Amino acid sequence: LLALGASGLDGQRFTFLGYLPQDRGQRRNALVSIERGVKLDGGTRLFIETPYRNDRLLEDCLGTLSPETRLCVAADLCSDSEQVLSMSVAEWRERKPVLGKVPAVFLVGRVPGTGLDPARAKDDRLQACKNKRP
Repeated sequence: LLALGASGLDGQRFTFLGYLPQDRGQRRNALVSIERGVKLDGGTRLFIETPYRNDRLLEDCLGTLSPETRLCVAADLCSDSEQVLSMSVAEWRERKPVLGKVPAVFLVGRVPGTGLDPARAKDDRLQACKNKRP
């Protein structure tokens, strides 16, 4: 729940999936299914991995998911080295981070009310406030 709250993704509808398959082909198929589900119902999907396989899972996420899909990685929560990064897959691909062997939660979703673009979310909220003024 900490990861979900910090992610900026839709926290009203979410599904915790636990571990994805270890087999790379099956894992990639699971990621395709996860992305499809997010696009259909807008809910956030959370999953975890054994720390020593974090980087392989992230690699599969970046190689499988669409560039506009939102991906959050919440790593080492409740520690001094805690990191919660939420951005599009395209942005993740540019950074190519190494997670290492720390506990991590992976989230795939969208920003509430805006499709998949968090920058647009802020603009939409500002416009909604302006429209309510007399």
